Amino acid sequence: MLNEEENQSRIYFYGFGDNMDRCIWTMRKCHLATAFIMFTCLGILFSPIYNLFSSQTVISPKPRAAIQKPYTFSTLPCPKSRSNNSITPIKGTRYLMVSAFLTYEADGQINILTIMNRTHFESFTCIICCDKHGLEISAVLLDKHSDHFGFPFVTTDAFCSVESTCNATHVTISRPENLLDTQSHMYLPIHKYMIHNRKFDVDFTLCISCLFGGYNNVLQLVQTIETYKLLGVERVVIYKTHSGPELEKVLQSYKEEGTLEIIPWPIHHFLEPSKGWNYELHSGEVHYYGQQATLNDCIHRNRQRSRYVLLNDADEIIMPYQHASLRQLMEELQGQQPDVATFIFQTHVFSKNVANGSARFDLPQWRHVPGINILRHIHREPIRWFVNNPSKMIVNPRKVVQTSVHHVVKSSGRTLHVPNNLAIVLHTAKPQQPDLTFEKLIMDRKIWEFAERLIPNVNKILQKSGLLN
Repeated sequence: MLNEEENQSRIYFYGFGDNMDRCIWTMRKCHLATAFIMFTCLGILFSPIYNLFSSQTVISPKPRAAIQKPYTFSTLPCPKSRSNNSITPIKGTRYLMVSAFLTYEADGQINILTIMNRTHFESFTCIICCDKHGLEISAVLLDKHSDHFGFPFVTTDAFCSVESTCNATHVTISRPENLLDTQSHMYLPIHKYMIHNRKFDVDFTLCISCLFGGYNNVLQLVQTIETYKLLGVERVVIYKTHSGPELEKVLQSYKEEGTLEIIPWPIHHFLEPSKGWNYELHSGEVHYYGQQATLNDCIHRNRQRSRYVLLNDADEIIMPYQHASLRQLMEELQGQQPDVATFIFQTHVFSKNVANGSARFDLPQWRHVPGINILRHIHREPIRWFVNNPSKMIVNPRKVVQTSVHHVVKSSGRTLHVPNNLAIVLHTAKPQQPDLTFEKLIMDRKIWEFAERLIPNVNKILQKSGLLN
């Protein structure tokens, strides 16, 4: 047991003390910068040669372990200020904590998903609540995600070590000047997962990020969820900032049904979110209402619950063309290539401005329901091979470490670009090539194969939500 003087000296030793530490750290940063430049040059030199032989890159998922051993303060009780919110500020900063995870295979390391400024660098410390053993402090190592689209605030993994004797239940991140005031912080619950030898609750979970701005595209969202249910998706997770009144009724109906998990996402209370993806074109501090943070959080939440996780928007459907279900598609793909962790599907735009030849699906009971009727839009734009076409993914959540919107950043498995003849993303939205004549569009009636089963299921949820006369 340590007295207060020893406690103070341990904290001082931890990196919050004299100028000598800063000098040593500055020298280390210089050496690291030099090494980084050398490796970057070598990478630029050899990457074209490497790409001739391989189009798949496997990135080690192992996080950087904290250097210092955690210190235990058994005389300090676990604070009672617990946060059950999806976004929790770090005291004295504009930085945000989202969720904390510990996998039993991670060798005593807690991963706290955060949102931080990518251009600012400062030291932080974890304060870990050990059940019946007081508190532990551990150095924080930050891994800021590389995909930020130019925005100053970026999704960041904060890693901190924990002793095996500590039954860690809650954790927070502290600035050095706030470290001693342990009772004033808000502590996140630590979600503990065993990712191997686990029976999954479901095979497929759909993650839809960031409904905002009074989103009220009711009919299309219901059609999307009901189509996915026919394809084998059993759980849907939606991060909701703000939705319209009719959609709110639908979301509650799905929640009561047990299909939907709604995670409140009030990012606008803490940062200025961008309504677009490009920093140069759209104002804001964080990309598209913090979309990347929600996608990474959804992967973490479903590591042991779901065999696969689908990452796409509310107006998109990953549609198999040669298989009756997503299960059949994934069994074939995974059986042929068991080391693949990320399956990428190319997005095809079905213009919402074209409804030729679909009058039989202009159903009178749906005319007063807000949103797009995807059964009426069966003409898709041809792919432009000279531009960067967007895509969406199905991933193995146990092998993905960091993800962006259209690709995985860090993973312990390979990436497979699924051929278009096997599956594509149906994206019914405004045209991306508005100058195309009707003759140049491609008729694709795949969605009609689901119409006979889809229509009564859509009517059922709309009726339950009070949106049908």
